[in-house]
Amino acid sequence: MMYMESISLLTKKYNEYTVITQQVRDILPRSGIKNGMITVVTKHTTTGITVNEALECLESDIEVFLGRLIPEDYPYSHARMLRDYGSTAGNPTGHLKAMLTGNHCHFPVVDGEIVMGGAQEIYFCEFDGPAHRTINVAIQGE
Repeated sequence: MMYMESISLLTKKYNEYTVITQQVRDILPRSGIKNGMITVVTKHTTTGITVNEALECLESDIEVFLGRLIPEDYPYSHARMLRDYGSTAGNPTGHLKAMLTGNHCHFPVVDGEIVMGGAQEIYFCEFDGPAHRTINVAIQGE
């Protein structure tokens, strides 16, 4: 059996880290699936899904680390006029940060519970906000 539901977010900042663990957990009972796998996937190329400990200091460290790896003021090839879009691409850093964080995560589901480590939280990472965003949660099993 397969069940799918979406989470909608309105992000408020250009770079933002939002814990969505509880929203993902809330979907599981509606699926009726007791054993299987749950997958969380962002639908956007300048956002990420990652798993880490939910600490403000760690979020700050992650933001600083990604900013050092992918500086805003670098002359990226993507920062140019895109005729197909009719505008200038101003989000190359968002695409590169999303590539590093990944766009999904998976967890086992056993006896109707998501099997996660005690400090693990699911993060939605915004790298080109503010924007309306959609995250798909797919649950497969029995």
